[in-house]
Amino acid sequence: MAGTVDKSLPMEYQTQQSQMNILGFWVFLGAEIVLFATLFATYFVLQDRTVGGPTAQDMFVLRDVLILTFILLTSSFTCGLAIHEMRRNNENGVLLWLAVTMVLGMAFIGMEVFEFIHYVDMGATMQTSAFLSSLYALLGTHGLHVTLGVGWMLAIILQVYRRGLTHVTTRKIFIVSLYWHFLDVVWIFIFTFVYIQGMVM
Repeated sequence: MAGTVDKSLPMEYQTQQSQMNILGFWVFLGAEIVLFATLFATYFVLQDRTVGGPTAQDMFVLRDVLILTFILLTSSFTCGLAIHEMRRNNENGVLLWLAVTMVLGMAFIGMEVFEFIHYVDMGATMQTSAFLSSLYALLGTHGLHVTLGVGWMLAIILQVYRRGLTHVTTRKIFIVSLYWHFLDVVWIFIFTFVYIQGMVM
């Protein structure tokens, strides 16, 4: 029954509505996988079409890429800590680790914006080459998703602060954590197949 609460499960799974919402979000992530797969495929096709413009070797700085990766992977860990505290019914712990995750997300976005400005200053714009168009499309889409994730996390923090840990707020926390971990996985692919591969080719 829709109103049944199964207290043998974690709170975010205790109601049928929560279970359906979480299942629906997994379906949504499937669509997101298709989106990013398309962007990666486009990038792989166009990565050599630089038409005399800056190449990956000219643009990418290993130190900056490693810092971006460290920030985002650390945020994935802190997001996991928020879920751990949620399972312990520790509202303050949830708020703390979600806030830390959000700050790390903002740091990632700020550094990526700085990276884009640096690229433009060296003459690497979307109009310069097909390679750069596909690169900006991929990195920009991921960065936009991170930005949306930070805003979503802020909204959930405010809801938890006002309402506490309920079936609804725990479901939302769990779903945003799925979203955040998904973005981290996408970044690992970007790190490996865009940055590292671009610097060694």
